[in-house]
Amino acid sequence: TNIGAGRVVAMDLGQIDLAIETGSFFAEAALKDFIATLKDSGGTAHLMGVVSDGGVHGHVTHILAAARAIAGAGVPVAIHAITDGRDVPPSSAADFVAAMLPGLAPGVTIATVIGRYYAMDRDNRWERVQTAYDAMVRGKGAATAPDPVTAVTQSYAAGATDEFIPATVIGSYAGAKDGDGFFCLNFRGDRAREILRAIGQPDFTAFDVSGRPAWAALLGMVEYSDDHNAWFATVFPKREIVNTLGEWVAKHHMTQFRVAETEKYPHVTFFLNGGKETPEEGEDRTMPPSPKVATYDLAPEMSAAQVTDAFVGAIEAGYDLIVTNYANPDMVGHTGDLAAAMKACEAVDRGLAAVTAALEKAGGAMILTADHGNCETMVDPETGGPHTAHTLNPVPVALVGGPKGVSLRNGRLADLAPTLLDLMELPQPPEMTGTTLIVR
Repeated sequence: TNIGAGRVVAMDLGQIDLAIETGSFFAEAALKDFIATLKDSGGTAHLMGVVSDGGVHGHVTHILAAARAIAGAGVPVAIHAITDGRDVPPSSAADFVAAMLPGLAPGVTIATVIGRYYAMDRDNRWERVQTAYDAMVRGKGAATAPDPVTAVTQSYAAGATDEFIPATVIGSYAGAKDGDGFFCLNFRGDRAREILRAIGQPDFTAFDVSGRPAWAALLGMVEYSDDHNAWFATVFPKREIVNTLGEWVAKHHMTQFRVAETEKYPHVTFFLNGGKETPEEGEDRTMPPSPKVATYDLAPEMSAAQVTDAFVGAIEAGYDLIVTNYANPDMVGHTGDLAAAMKACEAVDRGLAAVTAALEKAGGAMILTADHGNCETMVDPETGGPHTAHTLNPVPVALVGGPKGVSLRNGRLADLAPTLLDLMELPQPPEMTGTTLIVR
């Protein structure tokens, strides 16, 4: 979001943390309405969220705070715990779940434990999503366990790390019923959208949801998409970000092209456009499908060749602005497989060779960078085991083509949009507080 906004946009994590700390979270109208509706219906509040402190998609403290408030109002709470293993160490869920238990208020239970591989898919792998749905909504899991910690440890014993823990039903949980409510605590949209479509979309057809309960209330921590807003209420509505990179380019009657394979498509569209799903005027998009494999170490090249073809085609077509994401280093880096990560980087290298040649022929310029690290650290320095999470290392930025005799200074992600506008010889909108990285 900061890349496309050209300014530092306050993260949802910080906003939610502050609201919980000050108590304003508990006074939010959407949350109060959710509680009141369930008190009237006599239903259970189902809370779903990632149970780690990774802070990328959600945070375990948000789940505990919401559960405490809802149960304190007299509404029973069933938590659907999504185990992480990507934004935190791959076998840390047992500790996170165990640490949750003493903090659970009376009337709060953990009903299911499900790896994010199933509950947080974003690549239309509906067979995965269905296993998560069946456990949470129907009470029918791929596994059962007497308690949530055992759900995790028995998965470890079977060789599954946190991300891949099968959808496990805990104790006597029998599913959701008419008059219940569902509250998604994750605050990032891309990995919440699919499971929430299954939960609430009226005309959902990706798999059979016959017998889905008549929910009394559906609530999300944030807005997950314009479509989701039709059936989900929101605690924290999105703040409008005006004059993003895409919007500003469109206002100057210039063309733009966005390309990424399905795993990263929201990053070059929804997120880059400040949370707007609809393309700008003159903005074209393409989305090669990511390969249908269990994990991307099995196909580290992913769809880089198709992304490259579209990228080169857009250069040759003369688009004024092209935004591309190569998914390989991040998605394969998350597997913790060093050899596969090397192949992933080689695939991107091959693609960039073709792109650079096309760019030179067209006389264009390119900024090459990343928004976080991952595959440069594949071995955990503390444990010696695989490192699957993002890193906090500074990322490189390179200028390919463009004006002669210039250099790039150090900066931040909010400086990238101003840098592109500088290369395109467009003025910078006043809302963008970043500054160009180009030093003349």
